Amino acid sequence: MTTETPALDPEDRKIVTLARSARARNGVPEGAAVRDETGRTYVAGTVALDSLKLSALRTAVAMAVASGAKSLEAAAVVTEAESASDEDRAAVRDLGGPATPVLVAAPDGTVRATVSAG
Repeated sequence: MTTETPALDPEDRKIVTLARSARARNGVPEGAAVRDETGRTYVAGTVALDSLKLSALRTAVAMAVASGAKSLEAAAVVTEAESASDEDRAAVRDLGGPATPVLVAAPDGTVRATVSAG
């Protein structure tokens, strides 16, 4: 489910900015950030090792889980792709539930769409 993205609230803008920074700083195809139920953020880039391949969004979700997060409020991914993959949305859904918004932004930080994790 995709919706047009109105002006973002400051907390959502923050996770888009963090995701964009991770992508640029690490020179990876994607950057992502998630915000947990307490407002903490977890930021990650694409992992591409010979033995381990993870998208930026799945890595950010894994970091949140490993840090004790119980739920997610929102997620953001900065990518060349038009939308978040089904696998990425599933990871967000597993921790945050089907209504968790996933902001999909272009490399310049422009949010293309907000999709639900469900």
